[in-house]
Amino acid sequence: MFKTILQHAKKHPGLIPQFIFTSLGLTGALLYLIRLSRGPHVTLWDKKNNPEPWNKLDPTYQYKSKERFLGFSRLCCLPVE
Repeated sequence: MFKTILQHAKKHPGLIPQFIFTSLGLTGALLYLIRLSRGPHVTLWDKKNNPEPWNKLDPTYQYKSKERFLGFSRLCCLPVE
């Protein structure tokens, strides 16, 4: 397979960037799948020892949140009366 790629690259030098970016994309996807499969897994499904995990969080725990509803005044360029 690599021999065929090298032969095509010698005949058509414009294909070299395509081969480089394709191999980088495949390598990145493979490394991401390996990362996902190895963990660490943040979500723990333990109903016996910790049935309500949201009650065991500290009051100082900072939640990750995103504001989904921006309000009607920000949706349109017309002034709100």
